[in-house]
Amino acid sequence: MYSRMLQYPENKSFFLFGPRGTGKSSWVRSQFPNALYLDFLESDTFYSLSASPQRLDRLISEAHEKNWIILDEVQKIPDILDEVHRLIEKRKLKFILTGSSARKLKKKGVNLLAGRALSLSMYPLTALELNQDFDLKRALEFGQLPSIPSEEDPKRYLQSYVVTYLKEEVQQEGLTRNLGAFSRFLEAASFSQGSVLNISTVARDCSVERKVVENYFSILEDLLLAIRVPVFTKKAKRRVIAHPKFYFFDAGVYRALRPVGPLDGSGEILGSALETLVFQEMRAINAYLSLGYMIYYWRTSNGDEVDFILYGERGMKAFEVKASDRIRPGDVDALKEFLSDYPMTKGYLFYGGSKKMSDGNIQILPIQDALMSLDEILR
Repeated sequence: MYSRMLQYPENKSFFLFGPRGTGKSSWVRSQFPNALYLDFLESDTFYSLSASPQRLDRLISEAHEKNWIILDEVQKIPDILDEVHRLIEKRKLKFILTGSSARKLKKKGVNLLAGRALSLSMYPLTALELNQDFDLKRALEFGQLPSIPSEEDPKRYLQSYVVTYLKEEVQQEGLTRNLGAFSRFLEAASFSQGSVLNISTVARDCSVERKVVENYFSILEDLLLAIRVPVFTKKAKRRVIAHPKFYFFDAGVYRALRPVGPLDGSGEILGSALETLVFQEMRAINAYLSLGYMIYYWRTSNGDEVDFILYGERGMKAFEVKASDRIRPGDVDALKEFLSDYPMTKGYLFYGGSKKMSDGNIQILPIQDALMSLDEILR
């Protein structure tokens, strides 16, 4: 098991959210080996505490002196949070509450313990966590879920992962009654990876009503499987578009969902996978180091686009990602346009070549080097 960059508070309860398979359970059990561990995916535990959340107090008392209590997949029993709240107040206990979905919590109006617990996130492995085991080619094909490095057949694992989500999360949680339509939607959505999202087009491609597709996108976000990235509009000097870009959370999951036909160019899929990989690494490093950036993209009505804009108290950084192993004329044009509007910004271009270069105030870095030093770049 790889060492993770995630830091936790020593004297305060916390939520740990992240998609299934990102290593939440393994991490909490390794970091807190003496904690009382209750898995809500275990049927006996689930049915007992669902029927009476107050039984949690007795279970904790029977476990005697435990510094931490871990409730794994807490979204399965949202009502348990009222009891957790009471126990934090009455007995000053410390809880770790993991979850792979915020949908039921939001639906029931749960206030996430009114600030009595911090909210942390876990992501797929980063290049920095993998260190010398980081394999760019493998990451682009299979992503970086923690199980991937040890899988003999990572492609089959990812296919199983997708099916598991459809059956366990979507069907069992009753999020949609039509799994066939949702399956078609997932494939259609994969064609929007790293692109400006047009919900009407996705609805037409999967033969589902637009309102239903909008709900499907919300389901993906609530299950932490995908995210919509807003356009950067602050003090805009040019007309920018209004629609967000769309990403599945992991390059391997995207590749597992994306159908490949005889008309598909490998460069298009590779480019989307590379952009996804950079995005998931940025999200992880930003969260783990508490850097506080908001992540945007920038696209003008004339079609000039910069893949990622990071904006926060630390300043602004703009990133363009290219899969090509050569820098071509025009590759930095959009970055230069953005920097001319926002001259305080630091500009970066990550590409598939091997040489470090610069073009004015834009740093040009090989993607491998960039990912292995992303913590320094973002600080």
